[in-house]
Amino acid sequence: MTTQTLSTPRRLARQRAGIEAGRPVWEEQPSWFGRLSKPVVLALVALLVTFPLYVVVVTSLSTTEAVTRAGGLVVVPRELTIAAYVQLLSGGVVTRALLISTAITFVGTAFSLGLTVLAAYGLSRPGSLLHRPLLFIVLLTFLFGPGIIPSYLVVNALGLIDSYGSLILPTAISAFNLIVMRSFFMGIPGELIDSARIDGAGEFAVLSRIVLPLSKAVVAVVGLFYAVGYWNAFFNAMLYINDNNKWPLQMVLRTYIVQAQVLPTGAGGVTSGSGMGLAPAPSLAIKMAIVVIAVVPVLVIYPFIQRHFTKGVIIGAVKG
Repeated sequence: MTTQTLSTPRRLARQRAGIEAGRPVWEEQPSWFGRLSKPVVLALVALLVTFPLYVVVVTSLSTTEAVTRAGGLVVVPRELTIAAYVQLLSGGVVTRALLISTAITFVGTAFSLGLTVLAAYGLSRPGSLLHRPLLFIVLLTFLFGPGIIPSYLVVNALGLIDSYGSLILPTAISAFNLIVMRSFFMGIPGELIDSARIDGAGEFAVLSRIVLPLSKAVVAVVGLFYAVGYWNAFFNAMLYINDNNKWPLQMVLRTYIVQAQVLPTGAGGVTSGSGMGLAPAPSLAIKMAIVVIAVVPVLVIYPFIQRHFTKGVIIGAVKG
């Protein structure tokens, strides 16, 4: 009896402390091992993720002597130089491909996002024309893809071979993004839309003044998905672009990094970097610099959109 009497207040005190700490009453207090292992595991995961990127950045900033001394990828930075970036961004293959990828990303993201918003809003309204058949067709694309040969025949029939339109139109709308945005739109209270219609607002007014201001999170996330997709895409360029001067950056990255081809120098290629008094960068540093240029834009944009992920994607995916 005495043990039970003493243990009950302690148990209640522990439960009260867990509630005050935001922990459910059925969860026990974490052990010292659990509290110690969590930051250690997170630190190891962060190290595994950042270390390869660190090596790539350091190698891209290394001189020929540093790369030769390291026998390849450089881990300890010595004699850093920006010669590789100067050579790549002073005109030529990489500069042209970077401009092409940037233009395709901006134009393609705006085009795809506009089509997805319009289609998702139309499919989210129960009384819209051919609502169920169109939704069934969209869902059917999750199970059956068009295939490479039929897609190429369609693009060829439309006269889009060697055209930048072939990099945007075949992937203009993602069924996944469309379903996520439609589910989010369906979660908007119908009373708001009905009150706007009573006031005389049309469909475009409802979409622009009510639906979109309430859907900034999902629009930002879907826009990021499209932007990353266009920025990283190379397969369509490999299929439909025969002119090397129209290659996007990821196609250049695949050709000169994965296939280990050498970047041309001089006119139309890369400069030597001597115009700024810099020694020519080693080929490995140039390859790693291309990787950095291809990865950094996504790393810079992602932190500004990351806070919208939970509200935009999870809520949109659960509802509907």
